[in-house]
Amino acid sequence: MRKETVSLNQKEQRRVLILNRVERRELTGKEAAALMGLSVRQVRRLMAAYRKEGVVAIAHGNRGRRPAHAVEEGVRKLVVALAQGPYAGCNHYHLTELLGEREGLCLSRSTVRRILVVAGLKSPRRRRSPKHRCRRERYPQEGMLLQVDGSRHDWLEGRGPYLTLLAAIDDATGTVPYALFREQEDAQGYFLLLREVIQDKGIPLALYSDQHGIFQRSPKEAETLEEQLSGERQPTQFGRALKELGIQPIFALSPQAKGRIERLFGTLQDRLVAELRLARASTVEKANRVLVEFLPRFNAQFGVPAAQPGSAYRPLPPGLELEGVLCFKYQRTVARDNTVRFAGHTLQLLPGLDRLSYAHAQVEVQERLDGSLVVAYQGRVLVTREAPPHPVALRARKGARGGSPSTGPVVGGDATDPDPGEVHPKAGRNGNGHHVVSLSNYKPGPDHPWRRYPAVTKSLNH
Repeated sequence: MRKETVSLNQKEQRRVLILNRVERRELTGKEAAALMGLSVRQVRRLMAAYRKEGVVAIAHGNRGRRPAHAVEEGVRKLVVALAQGPYAGCNHYHLTELLGEREGLCLSRSTVRRILVVAGLKSPRRRRSPKHRCRRERYPQEGMLLQVDGSRHDWLEGRGPYLTLLAAIDDATGTVPYALFREQEDAQGYFLLLREVIQDKGIPLALYSDQHGIFQRSPKEAETLEEQLSGERQPTQFGRALKELGIQPIFALSPQAKGRIERLFGTLQDRLVAELRLARASTVEKANRVLVEFLPRFNAQFGVPAAQPGSAYRPLPPGLELEGVLCFKYQRTVARDNTVRFAGHTLQLLPGLDRLSYAHAQVEVQERLDGSLVVAYQGRVLVTREAPPHPVALRARKGARGGSPSTGPVVGGDATDPDPGEVHPKAGRNGNGHHVVSLSNYKPGPDHPWRRYPAVTKSLNH
């Protein structure tokens, strides 16, 4: 029996919003399926259950349960072993027949294919069925779908470097909410593009892009151990930001599929190049200033009215910091001295009111778009400052400036001793206070750096 109250996550709340639009006949089932990443049949099933039971039907009742018809792990391993052994080279359909006839494994072709794909075994015979292509209808309301892409071109006609124009175009109106020039097509540029769109318009429902590595990890890339344990691929930095904002990513399978933004670049490579020439732009900064003045005139001339009035852009949720989402995030482990190392910087974590030490804790280092570094723990930003240099680094600086010579090789620091304060039992001190070892009495261990570099050892002995 279903409960009267249910908690919906961000993805389920977004589905309720789209289903309400379908109920009001503002969206078709096909458009709603593309926005939710589902099939049209699944949208119809969700719609029927939503009309009957309300929002309770959106939360899946089998969440967290193991399917009753799931194939046992031993059977999966047997199928993979047979596909790699006696039945190697058979396509998926033929393999399914052989498993049923000779091995007594009555499985469907889709199940066998799914088991082999998870194991990384593709069918030796690949065939793509022909598809009928036709012109797609625009989405009916502004903000439902944005197409994004980059165009590398000689925008400055030799007056400056080659630049890449990153742009977003609204599928319903054909207007460009924002665009900017970058030296390369990079994730930071798309972060800046999305930030300006959200600050000016709001959060769109879906984002349409190609399969560039910025948006989607390559399927040929090897899975990490964490991905194998979780059973899903980790998103890219930009994909993670879209997930946190509740934006549905849609990936084009061909350049023709994103023809709207491709035609936009064709128009801009004619008109915008002339505008840049008239303004004598020769740098990326000047080109961006010309672009800001050009876009309103372009939208007024080439924009079309949407089929439905209003806007589907969503406001930023209260309490959500946009700069903390549109950034690069990395996981780090706090050292025993409450420091975190990142990109040549060492950040000192200061004690808080609820916790004095974060040693050995897993924290998140955020590299913001303005270049600043922020450390967060369990969604809360920590107070940090630049840590003072390590004694080993100070001694290295002293040696680089030319310190006083010692009577023998120094033992300690990061070369031979992980603890600079520990004295070797056969070591003494010279006039400078350094720990020294007599070469006639000291025998290096088997893993000593001198063993790894015999030429250095020979020069010291002589």
